[in-house]
Amino acid sequence: MSGSTARFDEFETVDWMADAARERRHQLRRAEGGRRQQLLWRAYDAVESWVVVLVVGALIGLNTAMISIVTEWLSDAKLGVCRRGWWLNEKFCCWMHDQGACAAWATWDQAVLGTQAGFVRWLAFVVLGTAFATVCAWLVKVYAPLAAGSGLPEIKAILGGFVIRGFMGVWTLLMKSVGLALAVGSGLSVGKEGPAVHMGCCVGNVVSRNFARYRRSAARQREIVSAAAAAGVAVAFGAPVGGVLFSMEDLSSRFPRKTLWRSFFCALIATVSLQAMDPFWTGKLVMFQASYDRDWHMFEVLFFALIGAFGGVYGGLCIRLNLRVAAFRKRYLATRAVQEVAVLAAATTAITYLNSFTREDMGELLSYLLQECKDGDGWNGICARSNAGRVAWGLAAATLIRAVGTVLAYGCKVPCGIFVPSMAIGASFGRLVGTIAEMLQAAHPQWRLFAQCAPDTSCITPATYAFLGAAAAMCGVTKVTVSVVVIMYELTGALNFLVPTVIVVMVARIIGDAIVEGGISEQLILLNGLPFLDEEHSSSGKSGASGLEHAAEDEALLDMPVAALMRAYDDDMHVVYAEGMALAALLRLVSSTMDIRGYPVVDNERDLRLIGYVGRNAVIRALAANGLFLGQEPPQLAVMFAPGASHRHQGQVSSIHSHSGTSLSVLNLSELVNTSPVTVRPHTSAETTIELFRKLGPRVILVTSEDDGRLEGLLTRKDVLCHIRNQHR
Repeated sequence: MSGSTARFDEFETVDWMADAARERRHQLRRAEGGRRQQLLWRAYDAVESWVVVLVVGALIGLNTAMISIVTEWLSDAKLGVCRRGWWLNEKFCCWMHDQGACAAWATWDQAVLGTQAGFVRWLAFVVLGTAFATVCAWLVKVYAPLAAGSGLPEIKAILGGFVIRGFMGVWTLLMKSVGLALAVGSGLSVGKEGPAVHMGCCVGNVVSRNFARYRRSAARQREIVSAAAAAGVAVAFGAPVGGVLFSMEDLSSRFPRKTLWRSFFCALIATVSLQAMDPFWTGKLVMFQASYDRDWHMFEVLFFALIGAFGGVYGGLCIRLNLRVAAFRKRYLATRAVQEVAVLAAATTAITYLNSFTREDMGELLSYLLQECKDGDGWNGICARSNAGRVAWGLAAATLIRAVGTVLAYGCKVPCGIFVPSMAIGASFGRLVGTIAEMLQAAHPQWRLFAQCAPDTSCITPATYAFLGAAAAMCGVTKVTVSVVVIMYELTGALNFLVPTVIVVMVARIIGDAIVEGGISEQLILLNGLPFLDEEHSSSGKSGASGLEHAAEDEALLDMPVAALMRAYDDDMHVVYAEGMALAALLRLVSSTMDIRGYPVVDNERDLRLIGYVGRNAVIRALAANGLFLGQEPPQLAVMFAPGASHRHQGQVSSIHSHSGTSLSVLNLSELVNTSPVTVRPHTSAETTIELFRKLGPRVILVTSEDDGRLEGLLTRKDVLCHIRNQHR
């Protein structure tokens, strides 16, 4: 098994068809009552679903607000302390004072030495940032290793039909929340938006597990996880519609209308809860919301295309370089996760402090870069034309520093996201382009390029260039388009900049796809060996060399019969016999196949004619219910799986009379057999079989002969994934 598929055995596969069948049987049992009872059950189910979504959304908003408050305090704590109370961040400490005129806030050199000392400020910034990051890495390593990273690749795998034990549990949620505040507050080039999705899914899983219908049905559980993922994106960006679209476009393999409606409601409740908490005391859902009242000019499309090209180049190179860093990390630093984070944090804080644009928290930096210049020089003199040269060099350095820091930090063993770091990088570059364009227009107003500009007025708005740069970089690294446009619109409400946003996003996507196929989540799925069957794997959406490669692969699959992929029947394939098998033989089979989820049911050992399929866990539960446990001396008993057996003693031990007149003890388990599993013939094309896995979602497809229905072999979803991954290597 190749390195990219070696971990497949760690994950369980969800059988969506079997899950749907169980849910239908449950509904039919409820329907056996009277009409009034059916109406009551339907009303209860409807109310319960909306209550779960309501609670999940409210808790996601509350959790996000608490993390935002703690993160802002930790970020400010690296710079100084409030004399009125150490627990106050700079904004609350100086609430009634102008910026720079607050005596209650003391930088660390003033607090410790009582005088100005730049080295002390730098040292405090480095020491505290390194301490926050080291504590975070230690907590994650000791208490919740699954809390590391963004969680988006794993969420995609889970929504695609695989189970990762403990990934969405209470302990993971707690450590992800605490660790995220520490990681972002430390100054590492990581964001909290990707982990916000993971935490939202944890909340959805923890809450829904308290209700029987969600414990019973994996499909209903998927609805809640999809809705929680949408709410996580919504509170991360203050964009409920964008959150729903992101969950639909990038995360969920299946998104029916019912899930769409509940996702929107969950995202709405989460954003309302966050708004009610108002963690920044600004009335804004996120720190970097902005608004624009100026329009754009046609000649600026050239600059917009340049920004889009940067977003695509940045995204492609970031993905490629980060994958190399991740491979190096897995090979050489797997046992030194805490030390790696400590060194990375020390180097990052030591360098970022020296640049005023990287010294600030990335969310706060975005709020400054996206603000339109109106009165005064703005933050750090960013609006003063006399400072344009210094600002341009500072933005260029900030773009480079953050890009390198993001490539190195994303994927280290702390909770980390890449959305806001990418947005900050893109916004820095966009503001740089806007500043240069403004300088050119001011110096050469007579150029035909600027003919649309009115004389003696501000023609170019650098803040909008920062806004477009943020969208381009985010699209470049995630390869998400529609939801990025909607998220940026919800952040600013700038309807007049909708067309420029679409332009930069499309340019970024085209150039990014030319550099590397798929977003960073898809690439990490491959690198980390996560099982995920892409619903849209085809050559239709590819271009260039990548498209030609996929076209050749698809043609090969069309010509390849499923017999070339399946596990052929031989003496090692485990089956059960419908006409009966000794209990001792069944117990040996169950105890020796711990890694198998089910068995084909054939009529007898001679003919091997397929009857159906039975799950291993269902057999174990039926045996336990009759007191027939593994490890005990089995009684003389036959077990039957024949569907035509009498229903009088289903699942129970009973006596039957043989032809010779003797009495035999039989355990009838025919009700456990799925008599209509998905089957194909050996000559069926592999492409058709793979489409069955994608569209129907079975765990296993059985292969039977053309003439007599004899079992020839079987194919699992993991077998398909192994074949696809090996083709892509």
